[in-house]
Amino acid sequence: MAELVKETEAPKSSNFIWDFIKEDLAPGGQFEGKTVHTRFPPEPNGYLHIGHCKALCIDFGTAEAFGGLCNLRMDDTNPAKEDTEYVDAIQQDIHWLGFDWGDRFFYGSDYFEKDYEYAVELIKKGLAYVCELTPEEFRANRGDIGIPATSPYRDRPIEESLALFEKMKNGEIEEGKMTLRAKIDLASGNFNMRDPVIYRIRYINHHRQGTKWCIFPMYDFAHPIQDALEGITHSLCSLEYEEHRPLYDWVVNNVSIPYHKPRQIEFARLNIDHTVMSKRKLRKLVEEGYVSGWDDPRMPTLCGLRRRGYTAHSIRRFIDEIGVGKTTGIVELAMLEHCLRDDLNMSAERTMAVLKPVKLTVTNYPEGQSESFELENNPTDPAAGTHTITFSRNLWIEAEDFLETPIPKYKRLYPGNEVRLKGAYLVTCTGCVKDENGNVTEVLCEYDPDSRGGDPADGRKVKGATIHWVDQATAVDAEVRLYNNLFLDEQPDGPDKNFLECMDPESLVVLQGCKVEPEMVKVAEAFDGVENRSGVNAPTFQFMRNGYFCLDNRDSRKDHLVFNRSVSLKDSFKPAK
Repeated sequence: MAELVKETEAPKSSNFIWDFIKEDLAPGGQFEGKTVHTRFPPEPNGYLHIGHCKALCIDFGTAEAFGGLCNLRMDDTNPAKEDTEYVDAIQQDIHWLGFDWGDRFFYGSDYFEKDYEYAVELIKKGLAYVCELTPEEFRANRGDIGIPATSPYRDRPIEESLALFEKMKNGEIEEGKMTLRAKIDLASGNFNMRDPVIYRIRYINHHRQGTKWCIFPMYDFAHPIQDALEGITHSLCSLEYEEHRPLYDWVVNNVSIPYHKPRQIEFARLNIDHTVMSKRKLRKLVEEGYVSGWDDPRMPTLCGLRRRGYTAHSIRRFIDEIGVGKTTGIVELAMLEHCLRDDLNMSAERTMAVLKPVKLTVTNYPEGQSESFELENNPTDPAAGTHTITFSRNLWIEAEDFLETPIPKYKRLYPGNEVRLKGAYLVTCTGCVKDENGNVTEVLCEYDPDSRGGDPADGRKVKGATIHWVDQATAVDAEVRLYNNLFLDEQPDGPDKNFLECMDPESLVVLQGCKVEPEMVKVAEAFDGVENRSGVNAPTFQFMRNGYFCLDNRDSRKDHLVFNRSVSLKDSFKPAK
């Protein structure tokens, strides 16, 4: 989002939301002389995902851009699946992204008493009534376009509705038998205004209130009241609430909150290909064991993305790049990967790791001898320095870096071909060793002792590739997890699709016995001492020629290294010019 500015200034860059806010702050505007005040109101019934991140960045970023305030409010008015686990995780994720709410942290349930008082006020004004239609009868009496809804209880006397609402509150009415409905317009073309339910009975334990309440306000009733009580100036929400805006305005206009009316502004929600955003579907993936948990690196949750190696900077840049608009579309997942790749290219240290190892023996290198080389940590940042690697007669290379019979344009190792070993010497392949099944178990080569650093003394041109390697004497075993898209289908959330049938059975490939540089043990030892490992990014590296990988922040230990592939080196996203 834009840079922080003084309270009296407006950001230089803009979007349609900020344009509206500038109008509101201008002389004669609705909020002239006021401090911009927004809120982020997640429901604590699951972990935040990349879709929430757009709303989060808009809410906090808008307040930041105008020198204002942003509240964090847990929308815990529906206790069915809410839990303190999610409350803690949401706060952790927001802090990880770099936002803070100061002392402005609230719960929707903090306002239950006020919600109830305002509901009673509406009844007394003749603007709400207790209805006894069952859910089935409610749907049957909802009407249609040009056909008004009906309710035989709409003209129920005020005193009778007050008494029944009191009984509902006191637990004297069975669940589902009665609701409280706002009395607005049964013939409205906006069905949200056809006397919507604003209270229902639920005999369920609330994660904070326990069993104190058995009636709970509906979101469309509670949310505008909470916004107004907190002094919110701009209630920013996704586009599906656009048709709910008249009800939002009706509520704050008809209860006696001593505050000006907040302005609701809607924006298009974020949809990404090869991804599902529905909390219900994500919960199903977790609870039925299709993934290892909410933080599975294939999940679009922020904790899952963090575990995979996504940085807060890359995610915030992605949100900035897609912008704020009113048109709903589908964003390429490749764009998110592009933002991460750009970020890690600048920050990740380079190291060599062999994922599918085969032995490489340098037959003319002296037995028992070893020497050291310095390998640059990051070619984009000379200040990052170097680290030491060792070289000996016995090395590991990738199995795919040798072919006994080369294919066209193959420039790696095959009998008679010369290649560079990254940072070390030129070697020429002389053959291979096979087992009884014909599988290559060892590649043989000879090195040019006058080519230390990879440059031949005679100045000859080497047409072969540069390949990576690790020293058998010092290499450390590691488990490497190769993650791909969880779904093969571009729109697994599409109509008439079973999203579970769209899953990629090879979205996770686990490689055992991979070989990494010994420095990785020191990295893992240091990370083992980090508190709340799941809440921070584990160290990330570029495994040369293989991609970007991070230590797994949950499973990796100094005696069992586990690396997750964050993103490949190849970038398929083409930014707009």
